[in-house]
Amino acid sequence: MPAPETVTEAVDLLAREGYVDDLRICRDGIAARDHDEAHPVHSTIVDHTFRFEGPSDPADEAIVLGVQCTEWGSKGVIVAAYGPDADPEEAAVLVALTRGRSGVTPSTEA
Repeated sequence: MPAPETVTEAVDLLAREGYVDDLRICRDGIAARDHDEAHPVHSTIVDHTFRFEGPSDPADEAIVLGVQCTEWGSKGVIVAAYGPDADPEEAAVLVALTRGRSGVTPSTEA
């Protein structure tokens, strides 16, 4: 998979790979934008990670994840801020998703 240069390119690339659900981070894990029920962190696998840093502004830092929920059989995309502007609760879920879990595939970083 070629490394995208922008967040939009990363989302488009993942959509072509079948990651079509628009996901958001919530307190209990990951949820579809239009649903309240969460995918639990323990059943979510991060397949792809793309990080973007603004050339001079830390507020431009973003992460795009291509994830799948093994429990529900769905694949989707999460776009979130990271770095100093990241929401602490969202950051905790991102850490739980990407650190120290079996089944997490190697990341692709931009």
